[in-house]
Amino acid sequence: MSTIAPPVRQEQSFKGVLQILEFNWTFYALGALVTFVLLTFSRHIPSHPMLRLALDPAIALALFWMVSSLLVSHYVYDRSRLYRWDWLASLFKKPPAHWANIHAGLDQTTAALERLFPDPSAKVVDIYNAASMTEPSIKRARRSKNVAHRAEQAEPASLPLRDSECDGVFLIFAAQELRRREDRHNLFLEVSRSLKAGGQVIVVEHLRDWANFLAFGPGAFHFHSRSEWQASWRATGLEVDSEISITPFVRSFILKKRPGPQNHSAPPVGI
Repeated sequence: MSTIAPPVRQEQSFKGVLQILEFNWTFYALGALVTFVLLTFSRHIPSHPMLRLALDPAIALALFWMVSSLLVSHYVYDRSRLYRWDWLASLFKKPPAHWANIHAGLDQTTAALERLFPDPSAKVVDIYNAASMTEPSIKRARRSKNVAHRAEQAEPASLPLRDSECDGVFLIFAAQELRRREDRHNLFLEVSRSLKAGGQVIVVEHLRDWANFLAFGPGAFHFHSRSEWQASWRATGLEVDSEISITPFVRSFILKKRPGPQNHSAPPVGI
């Protein structure tokens, strides 16, 4: 399951969780079907007590994760401060004069960034690749009426940004769609190249950790771990300056260029 998040606007108090259902309906439909089959089997077909002992917790866990994932999604996308985005302004000592927003098929944030950081020459880059990003939820999101902002299509290893062009680069729920570490490493190499001295990169993502596993169950394995993110930008000239958490389920990493000569070596072998 790829938890494609809702767009920025929050006119409806349940808009975020409703779009989670829209983009990921096959996941919930399959979960409901499997749960129904297990319930029918356990209640109407004679089974060994040990089998019932295994089936009942499995059914309870499946039901819990379906409900908890929707409740947490509603909290994160509809009720928390996260999708108001005003908190982004506090991450900069001074507003970025020129910035780039990089997304992976669904532009969720440009409208808010334009409001917070007016920049007529801001760049919006779409790194979606249909061959490697095969999640059905991404395709549904791209077909939605919320895909409204102009963007330049690009490969992660070749961003249409000049050297030292940006004071700020935003990667908000985007880089996780690059499943291979090498692709993420190449993306951060390009981001580092385009960043001015003193500039900042804002990476906002769910992590593969206990909180997200409790909330999303197996869906949390779509997220990358903290160590995997660190491996992705290791040897790209970037390092974590600070990090914050608006909710227990989403982390925001503020990256800056590492002082001194940069050693842009090959990425470690990994997923």
